[in-house]
Amino acid sequence: MRYGLNLPNGGACSDARTLAEFAVLAECSGWDGVFLEDYIVYQSRQDIPTHDPWLALAAMALRTQRIRLGTEVTPLARRRPWKLARETLTLDHLSNGRLILGVGLGASDDTSFTLFGEEIDAKRRAEMLDEGLQILTGLWSGRPFSYRGKHYSVDEVRFLPATVQRPRIPLWIGGSTARKGVVRRAARWDGIAPYKNPDTSEWQDFTAEDILELRAQIENERTSRTPFDVVVGGRERREDWEQERALIESLGEAGATWWVEWVAPAELEKMHAAIERGPLRVG
Repeated sequence: MRYGLNLPNGGACSDARTLAEFAVLAECSGWDGVFLEDYIVYQSRQDIPTHDPWLALAAMALRTQRIRLGTEVTPLARRRPWKLARETLTLDHLSNGRLILGVGLGASDDTSFTLFGEEIDAKRRAEMLDEGLQILTGLWSGRPFSYRGKHYSVDEVRFLPATVQRPRIPLWIGGSTARKGVVRRAARWDGIAPYKNPDTSEWQDFTAEDILELRAQIENERTSRTPFDVVVGGRERREDWEQERALIESLGEAGATWWVEWVAPAELEKMHAAIERGPLRVG
């Protein structure tokens, strides 16, 4: 099991310099990864500051040596895939091959979609997500690539440099396991960063039985035998640390590979303490 932090790109902590300091602290405190939320307007809150996660990740990459870095998750339908391909290529090189890209549909009522005329129809966003993933991986290859789809078109082009990581930057797919399309999509790539219920306002932890079932579904869909991550957690740490350890241990034994804690935007001292205490390792 690896242990990660999910940090906000909104609030007083979201300045790139602060997030870089938090990444250094996380590395020193034994965490294995730091993943940023990706909002244009942080959680639809116009009353708090929002900073760009990609510039923050660049600052984090320059200040750290070991930890994995990435997003959890980027709504790909509101990004131009070729622009994201260039940004992620740059970050992969800047971090010496430590980037993981988490992607998903995003929420239709998120003002990061609704205020800017972005596509809000879930079916069309799912099509754009699948096409965008094909474009990302094609451009990352460093070979001549062209594409014709329903939503995107790319004339033959070659992006250099290719990714540091081979065969490419790992791709995690986010979304609710209650939606079968999420599991099928994830099985084609490198990992799943799921939540249990379609409505994230009513959080529910996965059980070991859930993870065993999810693993079986993934294996049934996969055609590759390459490693596959199941990334669970995604909430703040609860007060009973031993109960938390027991949950993490059971999920790891069932096949989860990452446990990720969310650190909510708060006073910097409180966030600093939540990172510095380190992960609840088991075993």
